[in-house]
Amino acid sequence: MTAKRSLFRRAAAVVAAGAASVVLAACGGDGGEGTAGHDGHGAASAPASPSATASAGAQAPTAGGQHNAADAAFAKGMIPHHRQAVEMADLAPSRARSAEVKKLAEDIRKAQDPEIKTLSGWLASWGEQVPAEGAVDHSAHGTAGMMTAEQMDGLKNASGAAFDTAFMELMVEHHEGAVAMAKTEQAQGAFPAAKAMAEAIVTSQSAEIAQMNKLLGKG
Repeated sequence: MTAKRSLFRRAAAVVAAGAASVVLAACGGDGGEGTAGHDGHGAASAPASPSATASAGAQAPTAGGQHNAADAAFAKGMIPHHRQAVEMADLAPSRARSAEVKKLAEDIRKAQDPEIKTLSGWLASWGEQVPAEGAVDHSAHGTAGMMTAEQMDGLKNASGAAFDTAFMELMVEHHEGAVAMAKTEQAQGAFPAAKAMAEAIVTSQSAEIAQMNKLLGKG
């Protein structure tokens, strides 16, 4: 009888010990989950996935070279704007009378043609659509100084002093539109190279506006 009681006590002790170990394990599991949960909060400071980083970078105006929507809009708007200025400048060698107008047109072409290539390269690298050649909605760019098809036809049909006057009057308006676009990029853009180009456009085209107004007798 005593032996049976002893055996029963031992069995009860084993069961109790087992139950205690299960409770301790469960508590330990809770502690582990709590730790993991805490680490999960800490993981927020760990490097994000490449796609998340890219998504955040596309909107972050940092010095690391990220771009934002304003940069893309600047490039998409300035490409057709520059193309039209180059088209206008290409008319000058055979139509202008003034050597100053011819020189001005050449300077415009030399400055803006390379910028078109640079802007197109940025858009391609950003996965953005580069405006198609000749696909310009003039009405959409009226506030940016873009010429209408009728104005362009009138310029193409002019020559001599009449061309000089029309070219400068239209180009002043065109440049004013470009300066306004560039100032928007300076204020809202994030891509350092685009902001630098915008600054150069404001400086150079403002000087050319002053030069043309002077030649027109308005300066």
